[in-house]
Amino acid sequence: MKDVYNAPEMQRVVAMREMQPYNHPTRAMYLGAPGKVGYLRLGFELDSDGKSILRDHERIAPLIVQQELYCDEAMPEMPVVYILSSGGPNVDGDRYEQEIEMRRNSIGHVTTGAATKIAEMKDNFSALYQKITLEEGSYLEFIPEATIPCRNARYITYTDIICHPTATLFYSELFMCGRKHRDNEIFQYDILSVTCNARRHDGQRLFREKFIIEPKNYPLRNLGLMGRFDMYANVIVLTPPEKAEEIYKATEVGFFDNGKIGVGLTRLPNNAGLLYKVVGMETQPVKTRIREFCSTVRQAVKGKPILPDFPWR
Repeated sequence: MKDVYNAPEMQRVVAMREMQPYNHPTRAMYLGAPGKVGYLRLGFELDSDGKSILRDHERIAPLIVQQELYCDEAMPEMPVVYILSSGGPNVDGDRYEQEIEMRRNSIGHVTTGAATKIAEMKDNFSALYQKITLEEGSYLEFIPEATIPCRNARYITYTDIICHPTATLFYSELFMCGRKHRDNEIFQYDILSVTCNARRHDGQRLFREKFIIEPKNYPLRNLGLMGRFDMYANVIVLTPPEKAEEIYKATEVGFFDNGKIGVGLTRLPNNAGLLYKVVGMETQPVKTRIREFCSTVRQAVKGKPILPDFPWR
């Protein structure tokens, strides 16, 4: 079983400069204690009948998954996997690692069962390292529910992506301003650090995006930052250049719903794909825009749309 806490990938994340003011021991459960270190590895591949399946998985609680489902009526051949957590919100000193491997020509949709809540913190911070690998011709939609950083929360994520030129990845992140309707807890967290690094299998670098948000030091209501918006979504699409161009031309950008939603789209360097961003006032309209964009991507790559989400989502 992998030693997540002492793994070089996690040590690299924990050593990031912006997190050092918070990198000290916890006064409750010690760093690396059972239940504070979660690990999940998912491997998708085609079986002997050509069906895409979750061939193998490995986990350390509190991260868990159940059997894959085939519940997407638009693509019934695609396995859908829900990542669950048995430990409640992320708290001081939590360390999580997730690996997803899409083998040749496999397809899959991965999401979470609920929002990721980053609890109020007094010691240390919570960290997540992710590695996503896509082999030739594979296709993955990774659309987790929103991340909710509560008052005084500290959270860092680092995602490594290794993508074959013929593969497609739809990867989204949605960050809320906090528990918006609880004691006006808007942008009251300490720090949110998000990094995404992508390359080819031969080591060719595609791009690296990083943003650090510290609302107490740099007010997010300033023009050019969040302004009057409360929700922020970041979507990365890695796909062959001809598909990226088709998606780019089919995507409408600008301000919508009387200025309550803002949408932007740009091309990633090295013909890697597209970067799509959404800001909004409430969570659901932003989620709807993400899903509509995912439908555009799926239509271009697989020739099938994505259906409306389940009402309970």
